[in-house]
Amino acid sequence: MNSPATAPISPPQDHAVDPGRDAAIAAGLRQVNLSRWLAVGSLVALVVLSLAWELFLAPIKPGGSLLALKALPLCVPLAGLLKNRMYTYRWVSLLVWLYFTEGVVRAYGDRAPSSYYALLEVFLCLTLFAGCALHVRLRLRNAKSTVAATSLPDDAPAIASTAP
Repeated sequence: MNSPATAPISPPQDHAVDPGRDAAIAAGLRQVNLSRWLAVGSLVALVVLSLAWELFLAPIKPGGSLLALKALPLCVPLAGLLKNRMYTYRWVSLLVWLYFTEGVVRAYGDRAPSSYYALLEVFLCLTLFAGCALHVRLRLRNAKSTVAATSLPDDAPAIASTAP
């Protein structure tokens, strides 16, 4: 026979599992995953664009230039984004503004086709920023709603911790 101290813990019947709440949590997780892949995809596209642009699409000097090394700082956060580290999403959203600035300056000052690649860089930077900011926001909101959904309400009966 189970005594109160050894009885299994279960939530009260009036606070049963709500399928609507579970669906909302699942939808939140899907949104977090989409924002994650938006950020990762735009970062990878920015790295590829930076390398291709400076090596063979429209290099400053024929045969490529050392300006292709600007893609190296973008490779550093890639591992953190793939490991889903919140801190990486936060600092990438600040780093991306350096590339945005370069894209705006070169879109205004360079001739075609380089100016077109600069506009593409600006677009990818804005996409990366939006993906990072959205991911951080959705992940924090989803974490709060998950904790609220899984915690017992304050009026739940306390479990006796004394043995018979």
